[in-house]
Amino acid sequence: MEQLCNTHSYSEIQPPEIHQIWQCLHQIADPELPALSITDLGMIRAVTSLQNGWRVTFTPTYSGCPATEYLLETIQEILAQAGFSPVHIEVSLTPAWTTDWINTDAKQRLRESGIAPPQGLACEKTANMDPIICPHCGSHATEKISEFGSTACKALYRCRDCWEPFDYFKCI
Repeated sequence: MEQLCNTHSYSEIQPPEIHQIWQCLHQIADPELPALSITDLGMIRAVTSLQNGWRVTFTPTYSGCPATEYLLETIQEILAQAGFSPVHIEVSLTPAWTTDWINTDAKQRLRESGIAPPQGLACEKTANMDPIICPHCGSHATEKISEFGSTACKALYRCRDCWEPFDYFKCI
């Protein structure tokens, strides 16, 4: 019998190891956003107890993400070091990852690290969105410099009050 624990619902009857596995996974930082873990980003969709081992359901931020193999290896290593094995990692591309899965605390940590977090919901993107808020001074007087920032998922902005440039994590 399988027991499921994911970011949306928690089974009332679950092995105590499920919580420990989530704690281990929370220690794995995203290579492009080291202030955030893969659980902060919602990349871990579920942890399941199997008859013989564990299943971790993982969704990369996009299907061609160059960090996917590194993250899969790191998940295996971290969980093996903590005594959880065997671990079967299921890579799930459906539904596709979205910035809507980033938790509220993680969005605040993005802001604190100088990156404007995604505003709104990915499914509600419109051409006339609200101004992007500067993560440095909180100003709404910002302008887009480039559609692409330090990575493809970010755009480069500048604040017209403090004049600091910053990345905006696009709503995807």
